[in-house]
Amino acid sequence: MEILKYLLIGIYVIVCLALIVVAMMQSKDDGGMSGAIAGSSSNNFYEKNKGRTREGKLKRWTIILSIVFAILTIALSIVYVI
Repeated sequence: MEILKYLLIGIYVIVCLALIVVAMMQSKDDGGMSGAIAGSSSNNFYEKNKGRTREGKLKRWTIILSIVFAILTIALSIVYVI
């Protein structure tokens, strides 16, 4: 059980660092009030292909790493209780 604990902690640290790096690499995506007043159209080429851009990939990796972070947190709490 000790080996599993140390393995989970190692993976947890790597995921934490990767999540911090990916979150810091993202650009500020804030339309603010100007986007709400002007009415941004989501029917353009960029919005349809946003997942293929660098920002889209970073957002996807942030979500994936956040889910892994949450799962590892629960797993570590279970391992430490046992």
